[in-house]
Amino acid sequence: MNAEELRTLQAPFKERYTSHPELAKLTMGTSGVLLHDRLTCRVEGQFGPIDAGLHPAAGGDGKDACSIDMLMQAMVACAGVTFNLVATAMSVPFKSVKVIVEGDGDFRGALGLAKDVPVGVMAMRMRFEVDSTASDE
Repeated sequence: MNAEELRTLQAPFKERYTSHPELAKLTMGTSGVLLHDRLTCRVEGQFGPIDAGLHPAAGGDGKDACSIDMLMQAMVACAGVTFNLVATAMSVPFKSVKVIVEGDGDFRGALGLAKDVPVGVMAMRMRFEVDSTASDE
């Protein structure tokens, strides 16, 4: 898709949201149900359910998705789509872009071994590896 095709695609949305700003505000969500027999949560989504379970570092067998991995995957997806959208709209050429997200955690918190250690991710970083002929501007 090029910039002109993107403008054509988005034109009706821009017109609608300019005329009716309240239509641009959405509440999005999902839900999940706990599966007691497997210590998992089945997350419902538009593209089917995903079973989220324990990370292998907390006793999981690696067969289920890990919620921290899912969070980082969502961040990569959001940043990647946004980068692609902005680059396309601004006609910024690129050969390839890799979005990398890393998260730091200490499983002693999840396992209840250290009360001073938070449960979950304590820090996250995102970076882009971009191969482009575009100038810094």
